[in-house]
Formats: sequence, structure tokens, C-alpha cells
Amino acid sequence: MAVTENPATGPEPGERPLIMRFAARSHVGRIRSKNDDSAYAGRHLAVVADGMGGHAGGDVASAATVLDMIHLDRADYEGDASTTLADEIQTANSLLSELVHINPKLAGMGTTVTALLLAEGKLHFAHIGDSRAYLLRDGEFKQISVDHTFVQRLIDEGRLKPEEAETHPHKNVLMRVLGDVDASPELDLATLDVKPGDRWLLCSDGLNYVAGHAVERTVRETRDLAECADTLVELTLEAGAPDNVTVVMVDIAQETPDDVSTAAVEIVPPVQGSKPAAAAESPAAAEEQAAEQAGDRTPAGQGESDTDEAGATAGEEAGDAGSGKDADPGSTDPGSTDPHLGEHLSAEVLREELASRPHHLVGAAAAAAESGSIPTVAGRTVARRAATLLTHKADPAGDPGDTFVPLRPRRWVAWSIAAAVLVVVAVGLWLGYAWTQTRYYVGEFDSRVAIYNGVSQRLGPIQLSSLEAVTDIRMDSLPPFSQQRVRQTVPANDLYDAQRIVKNLELTGTTSPEQECPTASASASASASAGASPAASAPPPAPDASASPAPTPSPTPTITCEAAK
Repeated sequence: MAVTENPATGPEPGERPLIMRFAARSHVGRIRSKNDDSAYAGRHLAVVADGMGGHAGGDVASAATVLDMIHLDRADYEGDASTTLADEIQTANSLLSELVHINPKLAGMGTTVTALLLAEGKLHFAHIGDSRAYLLRDGEFKQISVDHTFVQRLIDEGRLKPEEAETHPHKNVLMRVLGDVDASPELDLATLDVKPGDRWLLCSDGLNYVAGHAVERTVRETRDLAECADTLVELTLEAGAPDNVTVVMVDIAQETPDDVSTAAVEIVPPVQGSKPAAAAESPAAAEEQAAEQAGDRTPAGQGESDTDEAGATAGEEAGDAGSGKDADPGSTDPGSTDPHLGEHLSAEVLREELASRPHHLVGAAAAAAESGSIPTVAGRTVARRAATLLTHKADPAGDPGDTFVPLRPRRWVAWSIAAAVLVVVAVGLWLGYAWTQTRYYVGEFDSRVAIYNGVSQRLGPIQLSSLEAVTDIRMDSLPPFSQQRVRQTVPANDLYDAQRIVKNLELTGTTSPEQECPTASASASASASAGASPAASAPPPAPDASASPAPTPSPTPTITCEAAK
């Protein structure tokens, strides 16, 4: 029975609400050493994230983003669900930035995000990066997302043909991404109409190695969602699987009474010593969980190699970002001295939340949840988010996860080092200033020659000299050269030396006449020698009574030197 939908208000009253039926699988591929992909699928939320950053933290980026969004898997929204989805992705982006701030080794990490949120009879879509979303409706299969890549921009601008994109050397260059790149990344957002029978495929770019017609044929012809996801991953492995591959299959369907009464279909193993919410509340649920574990049930879409690879790496890298280890039985006691108490609480609350509803969690996010290595940030841990958003409870007072800061050195050591540095800097500045006050120089003040105590420099707003005395010597009475020297300041060794310089300016108009006098005398001697040399080589002229006596050389240099002395 088809749902008649009012575009303005959604499904008509009395009709059964729409939900997602889902399957997911993630595989590390044949070349990569770890799985950087993460995905979550539930009745109202489906999200794929493809992490990047190499060994530094691609798995941390995707796992942190997906685990930060899983609380959106619900039907009740007071405001606009589309706005809530966009805000949550921006919040996940800020979480990645905080993780990098805590652990600089994660610098440069990022992730793509492609998400569907089914709420209020509408399907809300958000996308950034090159993961993809495809829709099969009424026999038409088409790509809904747009790749935020360099080659896609070239295609949009008409500079590259679509068939040339796969061989382009920069086909993997992303233009937009979530993570340690942009404080407010631009998302592609849309609110789409939805109806029963719609089939969606969300996938990471690892599926791009499978021919498009093979992907479309598999999605069209394979009825079972889990089988469809398995087939797509197997096709990727046959194509060489040089990258991680993650696939989420979603069918839109009407909710049935069986869906309302069905307990969680996928239980994430809890921390040692803790009990999942479903087991704690219902003995039947506990028996069901025990039966599933005894039967060695593997979550649909999650292979053994995925669990092994991602579990060995996501836990290690996420632990670098401020995450913990498996808890011991006593770690949930608020009075415990376990230094990783807040992290154990985060992992346990997350597991309880996941155990309360049907879902598939695969890739690095599943490995992080299973190992307890949840990427967290002090002051906004997963435990706090779970308490306020996932379970809709008030923020618990005195939450240990809010006060514990992982990997932070002791505060008193940091304060002691800072205080020692400040003391050294202060002493150095004081000694430097004290030395400047032993110096003097001659300069200008109010168009007169003056003596200053200190040096003629400034230290920011601080002048390192003070006026000592102002003389009666006017600047315009000095020769131009001396005026320039005084304006540029004449350094002195002490006050007596400064007074001597002033005396020289008063008597001779120069700052150091005893240095200039020998120069002047040498010049005069040189001139005299040059003039006398021809006379000595020529015969002496006959005396001429009528001739005037030759003038004697000017004694000015000698007078200047004597006056200076």
C-alpha cells in the first residue's frame, strides 16, 4: 500500500511511519594496511565516512565523526531535522579540530561524510567529499551526490570529459572535506521527498573501481540488502580493491508492528565488567544476546578482515587522540582512582545506546566501539553527549569525563616552568635597563645642544634615556656637518666625556677637534710640499727689487688646533 504524502505536511495522519531497512559492510581492501572507512545504518539514519590522513589518523577522523552522529537515529525532532543534521556535522568538524589540538600527530586528518536522515516524512540529505549516494526509484538509478573533487570541477567547467576523470592524475584531490582544514566547511544539503520502495546506496570511493553498470545491475537485481552489500564488496575485491570499500544499502519501508517490538539486532560487545542496557532491563534480551554470541553471529556487512585490520589500528590511533583502554570491573565506580575513568564511562554509555536499537556499525567506528578506544575530548566527551542527547537526560553533575583531560601533563610542572621563564626574562630586562643608565650621549633639545643620560633607543613605549642638561649652544650656530651629527646623537662613555664633546662644539664647532686637527695639518703640509717641490728643482730666480714679497701660508689650521688645545 502506497503512502499518500502531502508535500507540505508529510504523511497523512493515521498512516504508518516510514523507516529504513538496512545492511552495511566495510572491507580494508587488498592493499591498505588499515581501514579508514566508517559507517552507521539504523532505522532513521545512514552515514558513510571515508577518513584520510594516512597513518596519522584517517580512521580516527571517520570513527569520531560517525560515533558523534549516531544519536540522530531517532524519529522525534522538535525543530527542523535538516538543520539539526547540518549542525551536527559542523559539531563533528569542531570535534576533529579539538582532537588535533590535543594530539598534534593527528594534524591534517579529515573525512568525507554522506548522510541520510529520515524524519517527519522527509529524507534529509547532507554531503561533503567524494563518498557517494545513489537512488533507485521507479526503475531509475541515478547519483544524487556531487563529488567535491578537482576533476569534478574540471568536468563542471567543461575542461574535462567524464570518461577521462578515472585516469586523471589528480582524481583523488578533494576540494571540500571535514576535519582539520576548515572551521566551517560548506555542506551540500537537501530535503527530499520519500516513498516506500526507494532504495539508496551510500558508499565510499573504494567502490568506484567497479564499473558503473555492474553497480547499477547489482542494486537493481539483488533483493536482499545484505546480499547486495556483500556482492558489491566482492566485486570491488575482484577489481583489485586498492582502497578501503564501505557500502550501506537502505530500503525505505513502512514500519510494521514487528518493527516496534523488535529489540536491537546488533549488540556491540560491552566493556569487561559492564552490562548493556538491553541485558540489564530484560532477561529475555539477555538470553537473546547470549544466543547470538554463542552462535558466533557476524553483523551483516562486516567481514573478519575488516574487524581484524580496523580493530588493530583504529584503537591505537584513537587512543592517541585522548581515548582509553578496556575498563576493568571497578572502573565504573565514581569513586575509583582509575585515570581513564571518563573514557570507560564514554565507551560503556555508547555501547548501551547502541544496544538499545537495531543498527549496523562497521569499519573503524565499529573497531573503536568494540575496543573502547573512543575518540573523546575533555568537556565534551561521548559520555556527556550520550547523557544529554542520546538518552535525553540532564547533564549529570560532576561527570568525571568532563574534568579528566587525557594525556595532559601535571599542571604544577607547567606553571613552574612558566614562572621560571618569566623570572629569567624579568631579570634580563632589568639588567639591560640598568646598563643603559650608565651611558650618556649628546643630542638636540628645543633647537639646542643637550646632554642625555641613557641610550637613544626605545623599548616599545619605554624611552631608554632622560634629559640630563640643556646647553646655550644653538643648533643653527654649528656647521651643517656638526648639526647632522648632533641630531643623529653623539655617544659618550660617561658624563665627563659628554661635557667634553659639548665644550668642543662650543669652541670649534666640531665634536672631536683633536682628531680633525692632525688631518688638517697633514693636508697643509702636503700642500706645502707639493708647492715647494717645483721650486727646489728649478734654479733660484734672480732677485727682483720691484716684485712684491710672496704671501706667507695661512696659519688657520694651526690656530684652530691651538685654540682647541
